[in-house]
Amino acid sequence: MDSGSALGLVPGTPSTYWLTRFVLLRLLGALYAVAFLVAVQQVLPLMGSQGLLPVGSYLSQISQVLGSDWAGFARLPSFFWFWHSDTALLVGAWVGLLLSCLVVAGFANALVLALLWMLYMSFVHVGQEWYGYGWEIQLLETGFLAIFLCPLLDMRPFPRYAPPYPIIVLFRWLAFRIMLGAGLIKVRGDEIWRNSTALYYHFETQPIPGPLSRWFHFLPRPMLQAGVWFNWLAELVAPFFVFAPRLARHLAGGAIILFQLNIIVSGNLSFLNWLTIVPALACFDDSFWARVLPQRLVRKAAAAAEQAEDSRPMRLTSWVVTGIVGLLSIQPALNLVSPGQIMNTSFDPLELVNTYGAFGTVGQERLNVVFEGTLDENPSEQANWQPYIYRGLPVALDQRPPQVAPYQLRLDWQMWFAAMASPNEYPWTLHLVWKLLHNDPGAVGLFARSPFPNKPPRYIRAVRYRYRFAPPGNPEGLWWHREQVDIWLPPLSADDPSLVQFLQGAGWVQ
Repeated sequence: MDSGSALGLVPGTPSTYWLTRFVLLRLLGALYAVAFLVAVQQVLPLMGSQGLLPVGSYLSQISQVLGSDWAGFARLPSFFWFWHSDTALLVGAWVGLLLSCLVVAGFANALVLALLWMLYMSFVHVGQEWYGYGWEIQLLETGFLAIFLCPLLDMRPFPRYAPPYPIIVLFRWLAFRIMLGAGLIKVRGDEIWRNSTALYYHFETQPIPGPLSRWFHFLPRPMLQAGVWFNWLAELVAPFFVFAPRLARHLAGGAIILFQLNIIVSGNLSFLNWLTIVPALACFDDSFWARVLPQRLVRKAAAAAEQAEDSRPMRLTSWVVTGIVGLLSIQPALNLVSPGQIMNTSFDPLELVNTYGAFGTVGQERLNVVFEGTLDENPSEQANWQPYIYRGLPVALDQRPPQVAPYQLRLDWQMWFAAMASPNEYPWTLHLVWKLLHNDPGAVGLFARSPFPNKPPRYIRAVRYRYRFAPPGNPEGLWWHREQVDIWLPPLSADDPSLVQFLQGAGWVQ
């Protein structure tokens, strides 16, 4: 058998997926690495023993509600039920990061991918608000499927067993649900999607704008309307062709990936869009990759394909997994066609098959809560209030939005949501204020810059502002205009009895 036939490059020969598996796993490994790097750097100030929402307290509450630790484990499986000290959290994050780098380097098998999946699930299930995003369960579902692309032990980039075709189909089924769910939630959710004006607002009001977001925001309105129409093409039309014959399937995968790349350059949506590209890669077979990848890789894949062996256990396992996923897909599929569609929801404790969606509604104004401190004795409006600068959210008017994604700034994301709500819905913000009043290194480190590096402030308040992009080329060189909306949290001091009482009641301070 020649290499062309081995890789399905000759017309009339079946499609093969050796190179598809290679590319898919490398990207998945890179995204796992980013996710675990975020944990390495942020897990302790967010949910360590001295974090804003400590894991230990959360697990105790779950155990009390469900009756025991074992009941809690059955509902929210996580290694951290057995060991959740700060050391445990960091060990889990570092092991995950190192294993991810191994996959990026080209070495993966079912055991490594299963451990990555279980480790990340352990963080998601104890992560509370910090891990409550749709892409967390999407990474778990994607990571679960990836386990069965590989042999149990063989870690070579091109092992002796071909990728099981049923698992390739399951990746396409995942891409179908992600994209169609996102499209349907928009059609049902907001008039400005239906009248093609959503992009008049999205680039300005999205969670964390990027360096090019302002450029997109000020595009001519016909182009922004055309962007919505491309959205419909990628989310409502392309998904139905991911199961089609080769050419149509390649075009569908290309439309989905091009759409995701457009979102990547126009904002900072964590690793969501890169992660959505992963199952879309399964639309392409080796006939595509052989044209775009280095020939050295193509020759290695062809050599592996020529010497491939059949693995009956691997083949049977893939069909068992397909059957399980098929059964678990019933509720998510019914949700897609339901007029009461919900998004980013799991229907099983292991997050194996979920429902997805994004930006069902788009805000038409950008609100932002800025924490400000002062050393003055009188916390009036005339006091010298100085802001804490977020790492991603806008504060300073002359500061260009940074490029953050695929990294995720979890505090910034939660404060984007908090700005659209009240402090009562985000009580941990009072814990954050307390920590800022004491210059807690972990809490202060979640910001890009503290205005009080040497001495903690006497008072902290939170002010809600309305931000708008300043037109490009304005004489002041501004990126933003803003106006104050209200005082989101009134000035608070470390000896404020109501603050201390609240924190004690929550178990956050003694």
